[in-house]
Amino acid sequence: MSIWDRPEISAVFLGGYFGLLSLLWGALILGTRKWGERWAIHRPDLDAVQPGADLLVSICIPARDEEANIGDCVAAALASRWPNLEVLVVDDRSTDGTKEAALAAGKGDDRLHVVLGDAPAKGWAGKPWACSRAAGEAQGQLICFVDADVRLSPDTIPALVTTMAERELSLLSAYGSWELNGLWERILIPTVGWLIRGAVDLDAVNDPVRTEAFANGQLIMVERNAYESMGGHGAVRDQILEDVRLAEQFKRRGLRIGMGVAQWAFSVRLYDSLAAIIQGYSKNLYEGMGRKPSLGLGAVFFILIGSLAPWFALVFSLIARLSWGWAVPETVWIVICAFVCFLQILFRWCLELRDGRSGSIAWAHPLSNILLIWILLRSMFKVEADWKGRSFVDGKAI
Repeated sequence: MSIWDRPEISAVFLGGYFGLLSLLWGALILGTRKWGERWAIHRPDLDAVQPGADLLVSICIPARDEEANIGDCVAAALASRWPNLEVLVVDDRSTDGTKEAALAAGKGDDRLHVVLGDAPAKGWAGKPWACSRAAGEAQGQLICFVDADVRLSPDTIPALVTTMAERELSLLSAYGSWELNGLWERILIPTVGWLIRGAVDLDAVNDPVRTEAFANGQLIMVERNAYESMGGHGAVRDQILEDVRLAEQFKRRGLRIGMGVAQWAFSVRLYDSLAAIIQGYSKNLYEGMGRKPSLGLGAVFFILIGSLAPWFALVFSLIARLSWGWAVPETVWIVICAFVCFLQILFRWCLELRDGRSGSIAWAHPLSNILLIWILLRSMFKVEADWKGRSFVDGKAI
């Protein structure tokens, strides 16, 4: 008899494996409640004196073929409670009615300016080029870059300005909330999104002594002088992951950056179909890992062993018992395996509730992890990516 045929040895290894997984998922469940509390950006007291209330804030929105989104984005930006504001939309050579939709949303508001973009210069990716163009047109001392699929709360700009003043920041970004309408959006976007959020050490990013940097390109506010001093978006001109690289450039130059949590501050409709979700995350997920194979394969391995393996074992065990009449594995191991799977569902349910959703989609957690592995592998091995008519190789524009 080999060592692996001895029941006590198998029990030690299986018990250790399931015990570690139970502790892991239990810790994750407890951690969902306190995640990001320290770096929460709260709604401002609009009755109090606002720091820098006389500052002009320029909201810059790069938009390429965003006819379906730009109207709501512009309307929300113009509804801001900040008293001194301008909104600039750079229509990045759209082939649809982006310009007309933006102007219609503005309803003649003289704070809105729509700028017609031109072809990116050699070596520039489209979004950094459009952002740079918007910043060049902007007059504000503070510049807030907002994606065209973002809906700002009226209190967002006052909250960002207040936080930047209180913490003496040169760049501030934040996590908002996802607008999830379709089934695949509800199943997959929170899984990928929370993988990204969980991989970012907010304490390190917000510590000026540490080198870690991160920003969420959906919403980034910068102090104009600091932005121009480090070359603006020209410093990240060819990057597909320009938001994170911009934050890195700020921090390398000794400028203070902040990354906050403000689910109330804005919502974003990222993708509207399974194909769009896979394509969108494939272009930048591996790039966000620094294109390090160890991190990419490590994430795949963790999801397989830490999340999916118990599900595969549970399904196989039940089929073996119910269909084939096997006496193994023993019932106790099936129960323990089912408990670990239950913890995963509970974790997803807690995340859904934390994000303000019902939690009814928690059952799809294993399916979302299968798709996540596919996206990770696709992102790792897809050297060339296309996004909105622009091509990238290894995360850089060509």
